[in-house]
Amino acid sequence: MLWTCLTALAPATWGTTYIVTTHLLPAGHPLFAAFMRTLPAGIIAVGLSRQLPRGSWWWKSFVLGGLNMAAFFPLLFLSAQRLPGGVAATLGAVQPIIVALLAVAVLHEQLSGWRLGWGVVGVVGVALVVLGPSAALDPVGVAAGLGGAGAMATGVVLTKKWKLPQGVSPIALAGWQLTAAGLLLAIPALLVEGPPAVISGRGWLGYAWLGLVGALVSYSLWFTGIRRLPVTSTALLGLLSPLVAALLGALIAHEHLGADQYLGFAIALAAMVCGQLPAPTHRRKDNS
Repeated sequence: MLWTCLTALAPATWGTTYIVTTHLLPAGHPLFAAFMRTLPAGIIAVGLSRQLPRGSWWWKSFVLGGLNMAAFFPLLFLSAQRLPGGVAATLGAVQPIIVALLAVAVLHEQLSGWRLGWGVVGVVGVALVVLGPSAALDPVGVAAGLGGAGAMATGVVLTKKWKLPQGVSPIALAGWQLTAAGLLLAIPALLVEGPPAVISGRGWLGYAWLGLVGALVSYSLWFTGIRRLPVTSTALLGLLSPLVAALLGALIAHEHLGADQYLGFAIALAAMVCGQLPAPTHRRKDNS
């Protein structure tokens, strides 16, 4: 329970991405925003851990950093900027379903109908919270949202498959991946897209929050949870991200929450909690 609660802090923190992106960051620069969220935080994490990859973990760090961050972050920012936050959040909520299916193919786990079912229920709950009648479906935004969910889900499953060697801390793993992601994003962010012409103090504050708290701290907690918890139940904790985003929208952007939204909160939270529990077993009665 303790590790579940600590791990849940990561997606709860990621839920601030939507409000920070739309209210603090310069618009139209998803690659640069992803770059600023990765490389500075990665260098700090490597410096704090004083651990560098060894052997195969050099290329594994680039694969995981590419999936969990270099692909996921730009797609997340693009989805958040082209879609209403609720639509982007709902698309991201399909990640536990993708993880449950990939766990069968990659980890050779038995398909957990229990957690897969709660993943579907969680998506329904999130949709009730964040989707409204005016929700617009921009094709590029939808593709970005689904692509980001798929990239992150693949990264989560491979992180579970490639267990860290003994003595390597979660902050080191976070640092390796963040640094690798930043290097992968450097050329497209700085030379292809280019930095914003002007970055205000609010913009620098947003980059600092997303890099230090939304990446360095949160991913250290996330990788600790992946190491200790079942991969599918860990992914279900990701439902907290759109729920926190909706709450911040109500508190900061003064978005209205009605009865449907509160029902969706209850459904999504129930799915998240029940998904942490083992599937019920059915025992046959002994009639002898």
